[in-house]
Amino acid sequence: MTQHPRHIHLSGICGTAMASIAGLLRAQGHRVTGSDAAAYPPMSDLLDSLGIPVAQPYAAANLDPRPDLVLIGNALSRGNPEVERVLDERIPFTSMAAILREEFLAPRNLPARNSLVVAGTHGKTTTTSMLAWIFQTAAAFDPSFDPSFLIGGVAENFGSSFQLRPTSHFILEGDEYDTAFFDKGPKFLHYFPDSLILTSVEFDHADIYTDLAQVQTAFRRLVNLVPSRGVILAWDGSSSVTECVSRAFCPVERYGFAADSRWRIVDLRFASGHSHWRVHLDGQPWAELSMPIAGEHNVLNATAAAALAFRNGVPVAAIQSALTSFRSVRRRLEVRDHIADITLIDDFAHHPTAIRETLRALRQMFPTTDGRGARLWAVLEPRSNTLRRNVFEQELVASLALADRVLLAAVYQQERIPEAERLQPERVVGALNQRGTPATLCATTDEILAALVREARSGDVLAILSNGGFDGIYRKLPAALRAAHPEAHAAPQPEPAP
Repeated sequence: MTQHPRHIHLSGICGTAMASIAGLLRAQGHRVTGSDAAAYPPMSDLLDSLGIPVAQPYAAANLDPRPDLVLIGNALSRGNPEVERVLDERIPFTSMAAILREEFLAPRNLPARNSLVVAGTHGKTTTTSMLAWIFQTAAAFDPSFDPSFLIGGVAENFGSSFQLRPTSHFILEGDEYDTAFFDKGPKFLHYFPDSLILTSVEFDHADIYTDLAQVQTAFRRLVNLVPSRGVILAWDGSSSVTECVSRAFCPVERYGFAADSRWRIVDLRFASGHSHWRVHLDGQPWAELSMPIAGEHNVLNATAAAALAFRNGVPVAAIQSALTSFRSVRRRLEVRDHIADITLIDDFAHHPTAIRETLRALRQMFPTTDGRGARLWAVLEPRSNTLRRNVFEQELVASLALADRVLLAAVYQQERIPEAERLQPERVVGALNQRGTPATLCATTDEILAALVREARSGDVLAILSNGGFDGIYRKLPAALRAAHPEAHAAPQPEPAP
C-alpha cells in the first residue's frame, strides 16, 4: 500500500484497461472515483464490487471535490467537459499507461518489477491470461512466482482483469492502440518489457494507423525497448513478425509449427473440446501439454506463454498443471447459454483474422457427428474501427464464409465513418450468397432476433461476434429463444462431440 494516498479520478473508467487500473490503484491505497458516458458491464459490475463510484454522464462537476490527479482515457478528446476543466484549472492529469509504469512497474525509490509483456494484433488477451495463470499455479511451488497482472479482459480463472502482489513479476497485455489525446503513441511503449511475447502483427485499428507499415513501426519500437538481457518469444508463422523482430538487441526465440523454430509444436490433436500437443525445444522433446479449449490459435498462445514462463524459471510441472486447468477469458469463445439444444457463443470479434480463427475453433469444438445437420451461425456486428471500414472487405467475406449461415448487422455508428471508407454490408452479403453461404443483412437487432428464433434449430451453434454490447443481444436472444421454446430450460454447457 502506498505511503502517499491520493484522490485519483478516472475519466472514461468503464473501459477494460481503465477499470483494471482503477482496481490496482484502489488496492494500492488510493481513493478512486470515476466517470463515463454510461456505465456498462462487465466493468461496471467490477467497479461496483470494488466500491468505486461511477458518475455518468461526463460533466465538469464530476471533478468535485477536486482530485489530486485525473487519468484521462483514450476515448476522450477536446470538448469533453472533464477534459476542458482539467486543462482550464491545470488539474494534474496523466494516462492509464503512464501511471501504470510510474506507480507499479518502476515506482520511485523502489526496485523495478519484472515486466512481462504480451503484444500482438491478435491473441494477446488470452495469452496474457494463460501466462498469469501459469505463474499463479507456479506460486504453489514457489511463492515468489505469485504475479501481479493487468489483462484486457476478465480472466475466468481469476474472475478479474487485474491483481496486485508484492512480488516482482508483473504480467501485462501490451496494447498497440494510442494512449490518450495528448499522447498518440501506443500504450505498450510505456511498459519497457524485460521479456516480450509477440503473437502477430497485422494491419488493424484503421482509425489511427494508415497501413501495415505504420503498425510495424509501432511494434519495432516496442521490440527496441527490450534489454539485451531479455528475450522475445515471436510467432514463426508471420513474415510481418519476422520483420518486426529482425533488429532486436536481445535473443529472439521463435515458436510455432516451423521445423527450425526453437519451440516447435508437434502431434497436435483435438478431442472433446480439448487440445493435446507436444513441444520440442531445440529439436528435443520438452513437454506434453493439454488444455480444455480448442483452436490452433489457442495452442500457439499457450505454447508462447509456456515458453516465456519456463524462461523465467517456472517448472514444467506447473506449466502443465496450469494449462490443464485454464478456463479462458470472458468473451473469447464463451458459451453464454444452451437453450433447446441451441448453443450461444459470445466472442470478441474485432478483425477478419479473429473471426476466421473463432469459426475454425468452433468447428473443432462442435463438429457435426449425428447427421442432424447442425449448423454454425455467424451473427456479426461490424463495430470495431477496422471492421467498420472497407479496408478488409474481401477478407471479411472469406472469414464469414466458414459459417453455414450469416446474419450481418448494420455498421455501428456508420455516420462517423466517411462513406468512401465505410464497409458496405450489402456487398458483403451479396458476395457471401454468391459463394454459397446464405447471408442476410438485418437493419435492426429485432430483425436478427426474429430470424434466429424462426430459423435456428436443435444442434445449431450461434456465434455472436462483436467487440461491444450489440444492442443487448446477449440478454435479448436467450429470452427470445426461451419464449419460443417454453418446454426448454437452460442446461449446463454441452460436452462437445469427440
